[in-house]
Amino acid sequence: MEILTRNPSEGVYPATDDYVHALEVRGAQRLLFVAGTMGLDAQGVPGATLDDQLELIWSNIRAILASAGMTVDNIVRLTSYLRDPSYAEANAKARVAALGGRPVPTTALVAQTLVSDWLVEIEVIAAG
Repeated sequence: MEILTRNPSEGVYPATDDYVHALEVRGAQRLLFVAGTMGLDAQGVPGATLDDQLELIWSNIRAILASAGMTVDNIVRLTSYLRDPSYAEANAKARVAALGGRPVPTTALVAQTLVSDWLVEIEVIAAG
């Protein structure tokens, strides 16, 4: 599988260090669509703080990816749903750390979550 970054220099605003406009995936044999994943522990209890929930989210995503024989290196698209816009910086830091600095196409939205204790929800698409 080959992943190519697509950041055109004309006709669109520039990408940043932690953001790319698009990834082209060539030769993938499998796609994995991961549902919105919350910061819940194995008993379904949300982490007490934003940082706790972000840690749990990424732990949960790694476990889901592993069940398909994949890692975070297979993530090619990511969407974050934040309960409050003030969570954006912590979410971005957690994403950059989880992906080892590898930028992927990402969108962050502020949305009311179904349960008020759920502070962030992240969904990903992975290719392998």
